[in-house]
Parts: sequence; structure tokens; C-alpha cells
Amino acid sequence: MNQSETKFPENFLWGGATAANQMEGGYLEGGKGLNIADVLPGGKERLKVLKEPGFNFEINEKKYYPNHEGIDFYHRYKEDIALFAEMGFKVYRMSIAWSRIFPNGTELEPNEEGLAFYDRVFDELHKYGIEPVVTISHYEMPLNLVKEYGGWRSREVITFFERYVNAIFNRYKDKVKYWMTFNEINSALHFPIMSMGFSIEKGEDEYQPIFQAFHHQFVASSLAVKACHEMIPGAKIGSMIISAPVYSYDCNPKNVLYAMEEERIFNYFCGDVQVRGEYPSFAERFFKKHNISLDIRDGDLKLIKEHRVDYIGLSYYMSLTEKKDKTGLDLTPGNLLKGVKNPFLKASDWGWEIDPTGLRITLNKLYDRYQVPLFVVENGLGAYDKVEEDGSINDDYRIDYLRSHIEAMREAIGDGVDLMGYTSWGCIDLVSASTGEFSKRYGFIYVDKHDDGSGTMKRMKKKSFYWYKGVIESNGEVLLKSIRR
Repeated sequence: MNQSETKFPENFLWGGATAANQMEGGYLEGGKGLNIADVLPGGKERLKVLKEPGFNFEINEKKYYPNHEGIDFYHRYKEDIALFAEMGFKVYRMSIAWSRIFPNGTELEPNEEGLAFYDRVFDELHKYGIEPVVTISHYEMPLNLVKEYGGWRSREVITFFERYVNAIFNRYKDKVKYWMTFNEINSALHFPIMSMGFSIEKGEDEYQPIFQAFHHQFVASSLAVKACHEMIPGAKIGSMIISAPVYSYDCNPKNVLYAMEEERIFNYFCGDVQVRGEYPSFAERFFKKHNISLDIRDGDLKLIKEHRVDYIGLSYYMSLTEKKDKTGLDLTPGNLLKGVKNPFLKASDWGWEIDPTGLRITLNKLYDRYQVPLFVVENGLGAYDKVEEDGSINDDYRIDYLRSHIEAMREAIGDGVDLMGYTSWGCIDLVSASTGEFSKRYGFIYVDKHDDGSGTMKRMKKKSFYWYKGVIESNGEVLLKSIRR
């Protein structure tokens, strides 16, 4: 099929994506309890700090915590949703803050103020005909579960998660029909602190606790799938993974094999369990190599097999290039990952390599492997934006990035991939998860908020706002390099 013949499906789900902990603010309002994100300091060294053993999960008065205020969506959601509607969003991917619903995580009854807040948000979305796509747990969990139970190290957290899931499914069964369980679940291979609620202790073998916590999350995910299908007939519930194709540095078979092994454990391990419903064949050798022994209880594997996700949500920002021996080679930063610098690719302001062809490769690989619908729920360019004297923000670099990736999706559809939709990450500027910065901007909408905490919170439309509006209006037929305001 030629490019000119390939079209996006008529029911393609165009929209944008955010996360509660990166934009809501109101961190102690409405009965909300503290969560993991509330104790993560801002700044370029965030991930380095989180990777060090002994993180104490306490707020330090000498540090700045940008997530506390975010972009104040908690109070400004009507204004923001109106802007999403102006762009023509069909869907809006968001998350629910677990600690708004169960402040400590252990309560027997949910917090009504928290439930009512999301009622208002969903009602506002539906007023404009926008369908919410809701992530149940997006890089945050009640801080009490971290301190008292060690996060997902503990099997007991499954019970608390199931109670949370049942509460939101019961409350929003008539308002939400697209769900996802854990955001970027495979990210824990490198940074368990955000998604699993624990850090690796000094001298501890990191693989054992991480893979045991994975098992607990797989059980919890299957319980959520079961509950969703029973409580909300017709709803769809998916998994969500970071997806980054892994290229070999060269054609040396040793490097090709190394790249394959890296890609399997990172890109496919979680997907195999959540989509296929069983641990992959390569896991046995990996577990043996790393002395991993899982506590799997009676009924766990049956539950995982019988209650599998309906689709795969994925984030795609970059590809990864690997070499078994990296001595003397330049490494490039990325979305929680580091690989060998690829000489064929340019990079963003933050060093993330830009590879739209990698998105087409990823979509084809995932669909070939799983044969379930795919949904690109995160993709975007973090960049420095400048507000001109006349108030304009000319982000042609963002338009170029998004255009090339949307074109790659269109080609993947032509390849036969079943693609549900696309929600560009950070459709409105928010706090970066990896660095805690406001200056790393992704949005179509500029928010006047800065790394030192200053700013008016004023919302301003960037050039990309008008471009993306045209893309949605034409169902992807208009992929212009730029347009006039």
C-alpha cells in the first residue's frame, strides 16, 4: 500500500495525555494524602538522587517540589479541557491519583471529595464529547503504603489496589470506557521507585525485589482486568509499556544477540505476561542467571492466564542502540534509559535521540508478537520554548517531530498494524517526570510556570496547537510542516 493510499481509521482516537501527579497540584486539598510524587525533588539530578540507595521518602524543606502545585489543573481543569476541546480532542488520557481516593491506601471506604473531583473532570470532558482514557496508577501510590509496606515488595498491597480499583470502577462505570493499569510498568527495571514504591538498598541484589514486585503487579493487573470486564461491560482495559526498539551497534553477532536479549527483557517481558497471560520462555534462563526466585501463590498463574488485557498502550520517545562492551563509547540519555550514541540520529535538547522510523518498527514488532490493538498513549518532544514579544510561541521543531512520528504511525497502519489512537504526551506543559522541570516543555499549550516556582500559570497557545487542530480535523490527512496562525 502506498503512503498516499494509507489513511487513519475513521474512528481513530486523537487526543493528548497527562498524569495527575505532574499537573494537578492541590497536593493536600480535598482530603488527598501524600504520594510518592510528592516527595520527589525537582531538578536535573532527580533520577540520580532516586537511583541512590537509602532514599527516605521524606519532604526536605530545603528542596523544591514542583509536583505540589503542578500546573494547578485541580483548580483550572475547566479552562484546560476547553482548550483540549478547541483542538478537537476525541480522547484525553489522564490518571487518577490513588491517594485522592484512598489517602493512606489502607482505608476501607474511599474519600468522597476525591471521587467527586474526578466526577467533575469526567463530566466536563463529556460536555465536549471527549472520552477519558484513564491510567489507574501512573508513577504514584499512597506514601503510607511505601513506608509501612515497602510498596509493591509486599503482596498485601494487592488487596489495597483491588479495593481502589473496585471503588473507581463502581463510581465511574458510566463515565469511563478506556482504562490502563500501570503506567510504563517495565520502567521499574531501571527505576522501581516511581512505579513500585521502593528503592534498592545498599548491597541488595536489585533483580529479586523488582521481579517479585512485577509478579505482584501482574496479579493486581489481572484482578483489575477481571473487575473491569465484570463491572463495566463493553469497556476496554490495557497494559502500558515503554517501548524502545533496541538496535545492535553493528552486525557483530555477539552484539546482535546482546541487543535481542536487552529488547526481550525490557520490551516484551511485561507484555508477554499481561497480553499472552504467561511468563515467557526466556524468563527461566534469565531468572536462573540472576538468582531470581519468585513467590508465586496457588491460583496466581491461572488468574493471569484467564484475565488478560484487551490492548497495549505504549509510550514511544526514542530507540536504543546497544553494544555488549561499551568501553570508550559515548552514551546517550533517554526515557529512563541509556544506550550507545547512534550516529544516524539527531537528539532533543535533553539528548533524547529522535527516531520516527523506530516507532514504525516498534508498532510492527508489537503487533506481530501480540495481535491485539495498539494505542500510542505517549509520544512527544521535550524542548525549550520561547515566548516572543508579541506572545507567539513558534515551536516548528515540535511540529516537525510530531509530524514525522504521525507519518510513521500511518505507515504502520499501512503495514497492517491495528492502531487505536494517538495521545501526544504533555499536551499542556507540565512537570517533567524524569527531571522535575517545567522548562522541559512538551505541550501544545504553554503554561507560564518556571523551574524556580515563579510564574502566573497563564495558558498560551503555541503554533503547534493550531497545527494539531488541523491534523485532528482532517483525521491525519493534513500533516503540514507548519501553518499560519
